[in-house]
Parts: sequence; structure tokens; C-alpha cells
Amino acid sequence: MTGRIDRKARTDRNGRTSERTGHRDGSAQRTAREPPLRALRSIVPCVLLAFAMSAPALAQGKSQSHKKNGSGPKPPSRNDLVVPTVASSSGGAPLAWLDDASLLDPGGVSVGVSAMHWSGSGLSEVNAPIVDAALGLTRRVQLSASVPHVVGSADPAGAAGGIGTSYFSSKIGVLDRHSGFKMAVSPTVEVLGPGVVDSLTSGQHRVQLGFPASAEIDRGPARVYAGAGYFTRGAWFTGIGGSYAVNARVSAFSSLTRAWRRADVPGVPIGDRDRNEVSGGASYAVTGAVHVFGSIGRTLATLDENGAGTTVAGGASFVLASGAAVK
Repeated sequence: MTGRIDRKARTDRNGRTSERTGHRDGSAQRTAREPPLRALRSIVPCVLLAFAMSAPALAQGKSQSHKKNGSGPKPPSRNDLVVPTVASSSGGAPLAWLDDASLLDPGGVSVGVSAMHWSGSGLSEVNAPIVDAALGLTRRVQLSASVPHVVGSADPAGAAGGIGTSYFSSKIGVLDRHSGFKMAVSPTVEVLGPGVVDSLTSGQHRVQLGFPASAEIDRGPARVYAGAGYFTRGAWFTGIGGSYAVNARVSAFSSLTRAWRRADVPGVPIGDRDRNEVSGGASYAVTGAVHVFGSIGRTLATLDENGAGTTVAGGASFVLASGAAVK
């Protein structure tokens, strides 16, 4: 979620670079743009296909299966699927699940502090603070961390208090074209929170590995990115998101994410062990180094035990060192 601060500055800089280096010949300029556009046309259908193939029956018969399996509603801190979306000033979803392909410049440092409220099926949960940090090591390597604090609940089925599921990752840029198309991979260490650990089966461990990959394309004030990946505890995810700079200070963003896992109970279809969420929000640049943001997300065709509910989040991001955005 961090490492994507000061997007307007990056977009402006990309825009000016494009003007300085753009081809005078219109046909040559169109040719330069064709490769990333072709790649984007390939990525987006793949993401949408993954959504379709992994959800053969999203809504039909879910309440009956829910009752038959005897499982109950689960708040995010007890859910082993993707956590609710907490978008940053750039519009991205949680670190290590859906991210863009941009990196901090070498020496760039960013910090984000946010809070999240989730409610669904008569339960609620508050995560505060959620601390995110990123450090640019080289032009192609960035280190990131996301650590939430969960406010505990007296309800035995409620929020599991303490440090929630945390992520520590290295984002590695594998492609960065001057036309605005980028690709990155983000090997990730996932440290599960106590509420998720309680639900693990025999042989599973608290520390897991993740292998997300992402792609991004910029076109002036508009930006689209997509991602997919796998975690060693059997969780898969895919998603697509985008943002648009309304003006020099205001940006709007949205995302659609899907996560699913292998069957906990033999014969349970994928449609009964997945989580789908759509979210949107906006950010405001207080200064070039400080952004505030807010977002709201809602699950779609998701069982209660898979974290169905509504998420409202907000926070601020800060640039603590120079080089806050990739050129």
C-alpha cells in the first residue's frame, strides 16, 4: 500500500518526459505505444477470465451450504482470505494482494498511517493504526511492510485483538518502458495474525510465502493496473484497479479484487470459499509530500464466513525522503 505516494508528481513528470522525448512523427508515436497497449489488452482479459472461471455459482445455494457446514460469520482478523480493502492515496488495495508496478526512487522513504472499520453479519472490527512503510533500495528494488493493529472484542467470535496479519515484501521491477507500461513481482513473507492461526489445519504454519505479480500502464492522468498471485497456505487472488487525477490535488480510484482458497471441506465448490470486493475512494494532496485519503468497499456474492461486509477506511501518507516516485 505504500510506495505509491505522490502519484500526481509522478504523472506530471511522466507527462513532461513524454513531451520532451515524444516523436514528432505521429505514426512513430503510435508505434511506440502499441506494445504496452497490446500487453494491457492481454492482462485485463486474463484477470476477468480468472474471476469468471473461479466463480461458477457465486450466489446460488450459499446460505444452505453455510448452514450445513456449521460455520459462522468471521471478521477480517479471523479470515484467512484477503483482508478488506484499505486503499492508499494512489488507490491500491492491501499490500501484497493487489498492487501497482511502480517503485520508489533509490533512497525514497514513505510512511502511511490509516484506520479501517469493517462491519457485517452483526459483527464489526476496527484496525487502528495500520502502519505501512516502504524504502527504495535501487531503481528496480523496493522493500515494503504493512502491519495492522486489531482492536480486540469481548465477543468470542469477534475481532482477535493484537497485531493482525502482516506483510513484508520486496517489489522487483522487471519491466519499465518509457511509454508508461511496467511490470513487477513482489516476493512476500506473510505473518498470520492470532485469529487466523487459530483456524489453521494441522501442518500449516504461521509464516507463509506469497508470490504476487503486477502490471501497470499510465496514460496522462489515468492509470490502470492488474495483479494476481498465490500464497503457500493455498490462497489465490486476482484483481484490477485504476485511478484518475481529477486535478492537481484530487484523485479518484477504484478496484475489484477476488480471493479464493482450496477446499476446507471435500466437495465444497470454489464459489463457497471465495471473497469478492469492489471499492472506491479519493485522495487529496495537502502538500507535495502529504496526502490524505478515504475509501469504502463492499463484498459481492460472498459468504459470511468468508468476510462478507462493508469496509470504511481513511488515513494519510507521508514522504519522508527525496525520490518519492519512480520516474
